[in-house]
Amino acid sequence: MAATTTLDWIDYAIIIASLVVSVAIGAYFAKRQSSSSQYFVASGHIPSWAIAMSIFATLISSVTFLAYPGSGFGENWILLVQGIMAPIVILASIWFVVPMFRHVIGLSAYEYFEKRFGYFARLYGSLGFIFAHFSKMGSVFFLVALAISGMTGVDTYSLIIMLGIAIVILTLLGGMEAVIWLDVVQGTLLILGGVIALAVIVLKTDGGFETIISIAAANDKMSLGSFDWDFVHLTFWVMAINGIFYAIQKYGTDQTIVQRYLTAKSDRDAIKASITGILLVVPVWTLFMFIGTGLYAFYQSGAATLPEGIRPDAVFPYFIMNEMPVGVVGLIIAALMSAAISSLDADLNCLAAIGVDDYYKRLRPGATDAQTLRMGKILVVLSGLGAMAVACIYVNLGGEGVLGMVFALYAIFSGGIAGMFLLGILVPRANWQGLYIGIAACVVFTAGAVLTSTKFDISGQERLLLDLGAWNFAQHKYMLGVYSHVVLFVVGWAASYLFPSKNVDPRLTVAGWLGRRNTDEALTAPLAATAE
Repeated sequence: MAATTTLDWIDYAIIIASLVVSVAIGAYFAKRQSSSSQYFVASGHIPSWAIAMSIFATLISSVTFLAYPGSGFGENWILLVQGIMAPIVILASIWFVVPMFRHVIGLSAYEYFEKRFGYFARLYGSLGFIFAHFSKMGSVFFLVALAISGMTGVDTYSLIIMLGIAIVILTLLGGMEAVIWLDVVQGTLLILGGVIALAVIVLKTDGGFETIISIAAANDKMSLGSFDWDFVHLTFWVMAINGIFYAIQKYGTDQTIVQRYLTAKSDRDAIKASITGILLVVPVWTLFMFIGTGLYAFYQSGAATLPEGIRPDAVFPYFIMNEMPVGVVGLIIAALMSAAISSLDADLNCLAAIGVDDYYKRLRPGATDAQTLRMGKILVVLSGLGAMAVACIYVNLGGEGVLGMVFALYAIFSGGIAGMFLLGILVPRANWQGLYIGIAACVVFTAGAVLTSTKFDISGQERLLLDLGAWNFAQHKYMLGVYSHVVLFVVGWAASYLFPSKNVDPRLTVAGWLGRRNTDEALTAPLAATAE
């Protein structure tokens, strides 16, 4: 079948309707946003099942819609290994992490770092979140706009602006309450879109499911990667170790998740929501990975042909436009947009929360709640404009190496955050002096690793930004983030013994929480920041 970039009016109607519904949900909840508490944490009255769907929808971005089918088509299922690690980490730690955040912070996840290590630690954590999420939001905007542009022919810049305006409006009007309930709708649409896509692939493949499994097995398409103990290449162990630290950072230090804990009615509801959310995510990641495998079998079976040289991550959009029936195309594009919206609306609200709690209130300690709420809304707009600007920069760069660039930025900006969190909760002896030495070591290591592993082109020859010979970082790029956390943790722990120990509030460490979690005092006594 010939390629097409023209949608039927029914498909356009479905896509436009999904955007209108998104903005309408924001408008519906606008009248309730009368306080900063309501705007940022919905006054803590959201049911656990809705929070679970919101966590799920936030974690499933448009990158899942494109990267997972692309990986399943072009390689194997090794990307899924990172996701499999998440439930293991969550089940082992959520009993402590959720109640700790609910009882020791007001709004910002990085308030924990200030109370444990001082304000600089809070600043380091929040700035890392801000810069990392701007690079991440820009990539989400860029990838979804690029995919939809390829399917519809609409200009990529126009799509970024249109989608960005819709997300800013719904987040601006409805706050976190609208974000969560919209995530419930969009999460359902996302699952529906994936299930329908897989069903169409199976039905269009001669022999159906059995043929897909047979071709996939013959070509090792459902493998989880090599089990060799090798950190230079992308192996199972590289993804597993990376996944463990990713889960620790995401569920222990990421504002987009921690802020969800605060919206629950109780600790039990927050824990239940967290576990349910991650248990929903893994099957959906598997679903989209299998979509890629199904696409490989479909085209290998000779049912249709692909354009020569097509990228693996472009195969799913190509299939949607050329093999899906009218109406289903619009539904799946709407699901793709929903995946982006569900990730980006949460990012905007959480960036505003960080701006208000970590910076505005410190600069304006006497600000009223009305002033705080107004500043929060201003920051939502500015964050949205900033994310759209980053996406447009990616478009201007031609999209070459965008994901690699995002990874490098994320590694630099979030370097050691999980290590800092582990140091705080696991090592009561750790102090702010030791931590700051650990941060310095982490920054030096990360900068050196990035510079000695990043190549640039000069007169047709690739050269490293910094060549230190045997000291160059030669392992797989995914290990860079792992080592940054380990360096900060180990150096911070060792350096802490160079300085006098201080008493640590028991609520800030796992050992202290275990010793006092059954006493009312552990949950009600005031908690002050650590003096530097």
